[in-house]
Amino acid sequence: MSEAKSDVLDVVIVGAGLSGVGAAYHLQARCPERSYMILESRAAMGGTWDLFRYPGIRSDSDMYTFGYAFRPWTGGKVFADGPAIRDYIETTASENGIDTHIRYGHRVVGANWDSDKALWTVTAEHDGKRVEFDCRFLMLCSGYYRYEQGYMPDFPGQGDFGGEIVHPQLWPEDLDYSGKRVVIIGSGATAVTLVPAMAQSAAHVTMLQRSPTYIAARPSRDGLADALQRVLPSKLAYLIARMKNIALSIYVYQLSKRFPAFVKRQVIKHVREELGEDFDVETHFTPHYNPWDQRFCLAPDGDFFEALRTGSASIVTDHIECFTKTGIRLKSGAEIEADIIVPATGLDMQLAGGSRLSLDGVPVTPAELFTYRGMMLGNMPNLALAFGYTNASWTLKVDLTCERVCRMLNYMERTGAEIAVPIPPDDLQPAPLLDFSSGYVQRALPHLPKQGSVAPWRTYQNYIRDMLAIRYGRLEDGHMRFANAGEYTPRLSHTALRRDVAE
Repeated sequence: MSEAKSDVLDVVIVGAGLSGVGAAYHLQARCPERSYMILESRAAMGGTWDLFRYPGIRSDSDMYTFGYAFRPWTGGKVFADGPAIRDYIETTASENGIDTHIRYGHRVVGANWDSDKALWTVTAEHDGKRVEFDCRFLMLCSGYYRYEQGYMPDFPGQGDFGGEIVHPQLWPEDLDYSGKRVVIIGSGATAVTLVPAMAQSAAHVTMLQRSPTYIAARPSRDGLADALQRVLPSKLAYLIARMKNIALSIYVYQLSKRFPAFVKRQVIKHVREELGEDFDVETHFTPHYNPWDQRFCLAPDGDFFEALRTGSASIVTDHIECFTKTGIRLKSGAEIEADIIVPATGLDMQLAGGSRLSLDGVPVTPAELFTYRGMMLGNMPNLALAFGYTNASWTLKVDLTCERVCRMLNYMERTGAEIAVPIPPDDLQPAPLLDFSSGYVQRALPHLPKQGSVAPWRTYQNYIRDMLAIRYGRLEDGHMRFANAGEYTPRLSHTALRRDVAE
């Protein structure tokens, strides 16, 4: 059953998390005459930071770059916990009246572009009914992973285990792990966060990993930022700290890519300093890949290493043979006893929150499309994606994306154009969207859009380069076309989706 359509909106934003609230702020500040609405599937704003409730949940990016460019982070901690980030998002929304534009409990299931009307029709499910919203521009700010469930391998004997199995993405509020033996499967950011948090009250925590990852200790406070806050206005202090951390992240990433062996030696050296010469760093902390082939994991104030030093936690590097009634049997023959097993095994990536996109009623296959400047899809009109960096803070790229969208909307207002669509060249060579070896990325690549071999279809993962291109580059760059309804007609082939724009 469907409800009647609403009036035409200028912009519909999907998702009321960090990206969606940021997009709304940019619209209000840069395009104040534009009407907008945020459709949120859940009952609260905050996205990831409202969904995830596992012990110790925190950002693994510093808050001076993970926070919004327009609103200083004043929470003190460099790597803030989940509740603090959720409060930061909620306060930003309420202070700017953004919360009044959110419709909760509206899960977007599809969106269709009508070429004749130059409108998107967004279909959402709400209270068991379907409701439609027409809009001129669509911004997908729903993140990059499936909210309903995380990735869960099919472990042999899983049903035989007599204790509890708890995935971090579905953490029960009443789980009591005090005095219990916990095994955390995984070596990514979630596992590195869970180990020290649960070790505070569990009998013992074992992190079981198939292979090591890069883990670095970082101070939980930024000394320069704290000093600047004492002598400078809040916004200026925040800006300087933000610029410093952006420059530092770019430096570390470029150093890792150009001199991986050197960076690897330095990271492992610091791990030895944290754990001592007697610890088997070679087995447990020496990855088989180069730095930044996957994301670094960070331990604020070295809390992860402290848990290992005190003996409240331990690390095992091995493969799982099967679950047993009392724990996990490893392929080496050893067994780990457990009362609770936490499979911190990653996310299931998906585009647009799993909603179906179509053009004039023809379903679109995202894997057949190219990304434009990491923020739009080739041949998809009036559509933007909030997709952050893999090698830096998510929000840095999302802020730039929102700026570019507002520039386009204002340009269209001035010129009378109704449609903005990036058109990929016929000879564009495809490449995987993400150059990352992490399991969650590799599993998803066949279903994600591609990037091209050259700009602006290539995603460089470089904030400075993107800032110059997105903030100051020409809108009519030879790839982005502007047109009106009736000048934009579909042309489909059997292998790819194409669009022609009348000159």
